[in-house]
Amino acid sequence: MDLLPAKEPVIMACHFTGIYDVNRNTTLQADDYSIVKAWVDSITSLQIKGILFHNNFSEPTCNTYQNEYIKFIKVHHDTSFSPNVYRYFIYHQFLQQQAQNISSFFVTDVADVVAVKNPFKDSLFVNSPTTIFCGDEPKTLEDEWMKAHSTHLRNNIADYAAYEETFKNSTLLNCGIIGGHTAVMQGFVEKLMLIHLQHNRHNPTTYTGDMGAFNYLMRTQYNQQIYHEQPVNTVFKGYETERSDCWFRHK
Repeated sequence: MDLLPAKEPVIMACHFTGIYDVNRNTTLQADDYSIVKAWVDSITSLQIKGILFHNNFSEPTCNTYQNEYIKFIKVHHDTSFSPNVYRYFIYHQFLQQQAQNISSFFVTDVADVVAVKNPFKDSLFVNSPTTIFCGDEPKTLEDEWMKAHSTHLRNNIADYAAYEETFKNSTLLNCGIIGGHTAVMQGFVEKLMLIHLQHNRHNPTTYTGDMGAFNYLMRTQYNQQIYHEQPVNTVFKGYETERSDCWFRHK
């Protein structure tokens, strides 16, 4: 059954609980709606279709908070992958079933990202059918945290160290916000999922590898198609709560 009634844009996110989250250093509670409330409210206020994939929200919670714009979909979380990684498997599976009904989409973090403006109506987005829009950070790829984060991938992908050297002075891209037209994004999500499937299962480090895999794929295969900074996102961790000129606010 088609979940979207017509070919239209959508914003998607995943919220997995019941497993230790290395980024937050805690295990999120199963039915705590407050974590995703701001994300849901922001998309609803813009009257954009949104899909929140989850593994533990109760039926009463879903019935209470989903609305004509936001749909909650329960999924299984494969615990051999971190939550930040397994979301791409969920998106890939969903797109295999529903891509024909989606004109364009963003996938975002859910706890620290909110939509501020409708990106799908911006002429920059509309007129850029092969561009991948994404978040960024005010630092370069040659960052100490990023180097540590990438250890597992560096040890498992033959050309990873070479990519790091080539792009060390390039802006660090952030996978908390990724979007574009479905024609380019569906293939991108599949490639990102395959990197994790082949190189990032049972990652023994304390880092998830999601930022490493994302930057690697973007820089090595899509470098001429990247658009980041304004108007895609506010300054990462800038807490620019009053800004209204960007599509998304990321902390």
